[in-house]
Amino acid sequence: MLKRLKELLAAYKDKDPAVSSTLELLLTNQGIHALIIHRLAHRLYRANLFLLAQIFAKFSRFLTGIEIHPGAQIGRRVVIDHGMGLVIGETAIVGDDVMLFHGATLGGTGKDKGKRHPNIGNGVLVSANSSVLGNVTVGEGSKIGAHALVLEDVPAHVTVVGIPAQIVRYYEAGDQNKN
Repeated sequence: MLKRLKELLAAYKDKDPAVSSTLELLLTNQGIHALIIHRLAHRLYRANLFLLAQIFAKFSRFLTGIEIHPGAQIGRRVVIDHGMGLVIGETAIVGDDVMLFHGATLGGTGKDKGKRHPNIGNGVLVSANSSVLGNVTVGEGSKIGAHALVLEDVPAHVTVVGIPAQIVRYYEAGDQNKN
């Protein structure tokens, strides 16, 4: 667990130029607080302690302004920048090295049962106030522009913008700027 926390802190230091110290991150960063509490809530959820898991999740939302359902699967080194209003639904799967900005929603459409939230590939950037809705997949290394509405699968290594989201740029694997 300590190794994963060190990884997370290193990811924040790498991706957030405003970070001045590890102590500052641990004491003041709501994204780190939300992820730590989510890890605990997710363990409770997997142990079928659903009410207790939800209590932890609601406490986290109250404390951080970030809502992550305890059933959501969150990868390693995920960075939440200015996370207020961020929502991640129950069946969402978020890969490793993902960057999420405030107001982003990884949600359902309200009409599906079972797997109803998105799959976010490794290295994806989800910009401010964008929505990725339904059981769609966002491919590895892609970027979702601010205020975009994603309702269909997004291939790997592209940038999408707009309502509905459309591809505006293609990348070769490893060609994008770092998130």
